[in-house]
Amino acid sequence: MSVLTVCGNGIGSSLMLKMKIEEICAENGIDAQVESIDFNAAQGRKADLIVTVKELAEQFEGKNIAIVRSYINKKKITEDVLEALKQAAQ
Repeated sequence: MSVLTVCGNGIGSSLMLKMKIEEICAENGIDAQVESIDFNAAQGRKADLIVTVKELAEQFEGKNIAIVRSYINKKKITEDVLEALKQAAQ
């Protein structure tokens, strides 16, 4: 399964989010290839799941999106994306 973590401009926050998503996947036995990417590059990419913040999610029309409230708080990220990760992995 492919997962993209997307932030606005740089890749700093999406890189932190990528590491948290990888930890969550490992802890839950989910096999995922996670890549951090900026918003513009993500537009042309295909992925089973895109993880981003609410402000950017609206721009990904017709794609499978999980919205996170934080790029770094693992507890919040887990609450926000675990079900979407499980569904996308099926």
